[in-house]
Formats: sequence, structure tokens, C-alpha cells
Amino acid sequence: MSETKIGLSENITAVIAYFFGLISGLIFLVIEKENKFVRFHAAQSTVLTIAVIVLSVVITIIALIPIIGWIIAILSMFVYLAVFVLWLFLMYKAFSGEMYRLPMIADYADKLEGMF
Repeated sequence: MSETKIGLSENITAVIAYFFGLISGLIFLVIEKENKFVRFHAAQSTVLTIAVIVLSVVITIIALIPIIGWIIAILSMFVYLAVFVLWLFLMYKAFSGEMYRLPMIADYADKLEGMF
């Protein structure tokens, strides 16, 4: 494992990129110009966080509809639990040194990575 611009190993830096979501993802995309591993995980973290924010807004809007919204609001707890488990899984994969690619999210992450 190689070191990154901030002096940590690349797997630890990739975990941190997931830990603070959008904020740490964007910071590492800007700071880390050479380490492809960290840049990928930072970009994937950023795109995933944006997707979760959009999903949260949609769920909140649907939750305003009487009866159907209440059911969706209750079911959303399971969605947020799944997102939390996914977040832990991605941090584990980053710590293990694996570039695990989420379907669709990783494609957008590749495009985002190229922008910075």
C-alpha cells in the first residue's frame, strides 16, 4: 500500500472518504490527484451520498401523502438500514484494498473522477 498526500496509507484514506460521505469524498477528489484507488473511492462515496440525499428527498415528499406516505415512511426505515449496511460494506472493501464497484454508481463515479 502506498501513502497518500495526507500521509496515510491509501486504504485508510479510502475508508475516510466514505466515512464523511459527500464532504470527505469531495475533499479527497480535490487533494489526491495521483492515487487512483483513493480517487475512485472518493468519487464513489460522493455519488452514493448524492443518490441517498435524492432518495431521502423523494421519500420525504411521498411521506406527505396520507396513508400511502405513512406506509412508505415506515418502509423507508429498512431502506436507510440497507444504506447503512452498504456504507459499512464499502468501507470494509476499501480497507481491504479492493476497488468494489457499485452498479450504476461506479459509472457516475468514473465520470466525476475525470472532472477533478
